[in-house]
Amino acid sequence: MLRHPAAGPLGLLAAGLAGAAYLYTRNPHLPGQSLPFCPWRRLTGLQCPGCGGTRMTWDLLHGDLIAAWHDNAALLLALPFVAAWYLVRLRHGLAGRRWKLRLSPRTVAAILVAAGLWTVGRNVL
Repeated sequence: MLRHPAAGPLGLLAAGLAGAAYLYTRNPHLPGQSLPFCPWRRLTGLQCPGCGGTRMTWDLLHGDLIAAWHDNAALLLALPFVAAWYLVRLRHGLAGRRWKLRLSPRTVAAILVAAGLWTVGRNVL
């Protein structure tokens, strides 16, 4: 490993800012936008746990928290945890240390069960 520990988090930040800038000018609620699609939804017609994430992000970028909640509530609730993970990783990287998130098997199982329940719930209701 020759690259600096902050390279990953800083690269992710740059990619996220570039993606946000691109998405800010596109409205995923309208047809004909040049945006990615969900292959799972295209194949099955069902929503995956991440479906609505692009619309949710667009809504957040435009300050509409209620619409973001309606697009994908589970992802919206997960954002503070992802942000905390990212900030810890960035802080360690800038200090020259490598840090990796370690989840217990129980935590991984809980996340997978929650994603499964969210997927079933949003496709049934």
